[in-house]
Amino acid sequence: MKLRALILVSAIALAGCAGDRFGNGNGDAGGAVDLNANNGGLGAGGFTPGGPNDPSSVAYFQQTVGDRVLFAVDSSALTPEGQSALAAQARWLTANPGYTALIEGHADEQGTREYNLALGGRRANAARDYLVSQGVSASRMRTISYGKERPLQICSTEACYSQNRRAVTVLAAGAGV
Repeated sequence: MKLRALILVSAIALAGCAGDRFGNGNGDAGGAVDLNANNGGLGAGGFTPGGPNDPSSVAYFQQTVGDRVLFAVDSSALTPEGQSALAAQARWLTANPGYTALIEGHADEQGTREYNLALGGRRANAARDYLVSQGVSASRMRTISYGKERPLQICSTEACYSQNRRAVTVLAAGAGV
């Protein structure tokens, strides 16, 4: 049995030496043996575990579901778009009970530090309350306000300000938040 395995491995190795680096002498991969036939490390569902195409991963949540909602000036009221994004987050969180969430509230640079900390807190609470209304356990979430201290964009235009008025759901694996 060992001799057969050695002969097979040797034959494959020698076949790889024939022609160019693709194995057939004409520069394409036709007829070559795909030694990565396991989908390049992809899981049984055709995705890389933990990667952005893994429906149970943090990367998937951030990139596909969406981890943030935006707010209007001086407001903590959820827009219809925000409600839709949070409903998608709630579905994901319900399907993935092994995660907890920290909901960060943010504000733009206009106004005082104290005002923006309070506004960021109201935004984070609005997002958490909506997730709870969609069936996510409040014990899996906590909130924090950063006010204007962690901007995504730094400039004095509405385009920048609008990106900074947000609530972001940050996931962590495990039971405690």
